[in-house]
Amino acid sequence: MRRFISRFHHDDRGATSLEYGLIISLMFLVFLSALTAFGNTTSGLFNGAMNAVRGAMGG
Repeated sequence: MRRFISRFHHDDRGATSLEYGLIISLMFLVFLSALTAFGNTTSGLFNGAMNAVRGAMGG
């Protein structure tokens, strides 16, 4: 039993996966907040470009 507890105590594979999970979740939050902050600006820019293309095509 001591051997099992000793191996369990020194095993850090779960910590690595937890760190990767935290990094991915933080990246997602940054991406989501950037989308929220720049969403309206990007949408207006895209709509303006599409209107220019429609005007150039005569429609």
